[in-house]
Amino acid sequence: MIDISVRKIAQVILMSRELDRAEAELRAFIDRLTEEEQVSLVAVMWIGRDSFARDELEEAKATARDEATTPTADYLLGTPHLSDHLENGLDELGLSAVDDEDDLMRGG
Repeated sequence: MIDISVRKIAQVILMSRELDRAEAELRAFIDRLTEEEQVSLVAVMWIGRDSFARDELEEAKATARDEATTPTADYLLGTPHLSDHLENGLDELGLSAVDDEDDLMRGG
């Protein structure tokens, strides 16, 4: 199970698509997440990037926790195609951020 809401991941996805104008906001948002939320966010991205399989979620979370050497925001913002990897990771886990993304875009 991931320790972050799909809605929060949807916010990261939307902000990462607008990095040129939302980088500071995204960085602050990620920095405000709990350690467990940050670990899950990295794990979902890794699953979406095919670094881990869907059934390796707990291993991905443990690896994210054990190997964190840079701030999570720095690591994620330095990852090409971050929004795609997060969406793919959610899909692999049987989750979807589409409704949350639509709601957030409407200001919900």
